[in-house]
Amino acid sequence: MTNIGEDSSTTLPRRQLGRYLKEARLGIGLRLEDVAPLMQWSASKLSRFEAGKSPSIRVLDVEALCRIYDIDDPEVRAGLIGLAKQSTGKSWWQAFDDVISGNFDLYVGLESSAKRLSIFRPDMPSGLFQTKEYARAVDQRYYPQIDPGELARRIELKTKRQALLTRKVSPISVDLIIHESAVRTVVGDPRTMAAQCHHLANLPGNVTVKVLTYEAGFPAGLPTGPFAILDFGTDSKGRELAPTVVYIESYAGDLYLERPKDVGRYRQAYSIIEQAALDIADSKRFLRNTAREFERERRSDRSQVVQVEPQRWR
Repeated sequence: MTNIGEDSSTTLPRRQLGRYLKEARLGIGLRLEDVAPLMQWSASKLSRFEAGKSPSIRVLDVEALCRIYDIDDPEVRAGLIGLAKQSTGKSWWQAFDDVISGNFDLYVGLESSAKRLSIFRPDMPSGLFQTKEYARAVDQRYYPQIDPGELARRIELKTKRQALLTRKVSPISVDLIIHESAVRTVVGDPRTMAAQCHHLANLPGNVTVKVLTYEAGFPAGLPTGPFAILDFGTDSKGRELAPTVVYIESYAGDLYLERPKDVGRYRQAYSIIEQAALDIADSKRFLRNTAREFERERRSDRSQVVQVEPQRWR
């Protein structure tokens, strides 16, 4: 089992760059021991470079490796140099280090670079889909002593992440399966829940939402916790830009898997769950009906308050 979360310095640009250059080396039949002396590196340093674990990457080194590997295509070379520059730049989420716990910054970085997300949420909508009111209610419950400033920062982080869904250039594609319990369990109040259900039903066209109802039981055979499959697209030759990653979230911590066998198991689980879920149209209808139920509950609560109030002053 591969846990890339063990080293949060393994950023996606480094991994993409290392993967490309490793494939180029293997493609012309060179070993680590053949190339390392030409770079005046040790074989272990080149291995770390290819694994995306090099603490620093210089453009000059990338250009030298391109020459060694006979990478002459100007677009490919420019892309590799661009990855080298990205790996040393500061990412927007680093400004939120004060509210990002553990190695969640790694997930935010992967999420920001992914082309497609396949997400299963049996518990609650992830931060990528939470309204501000819902996010506020969640964080106030999880961090009961949170001060207003930190709460505002946490909500701002979620809002920044959500820009992936609506950006004008290449918005991320998302397939979301959410369990019925995630929209039935009250977070905040009925008004908050109604707005959250409407939000899920009205996400942009690059996001598909399907609901797994109680009646579906456990289609994968056992209860499945929340997970996300992150795909990073392919180049013009159909090669993956970076290995697919499975992110598993739990109360005790996060896990990142990229071994093909592990990824395959989660793809299969996602496919089974998806087949058991409502289709897109029925899911939208379900979410809107659930929103109306919460709205009726809210009106009912308000009418009860109006009836009771005069009696208190008799």
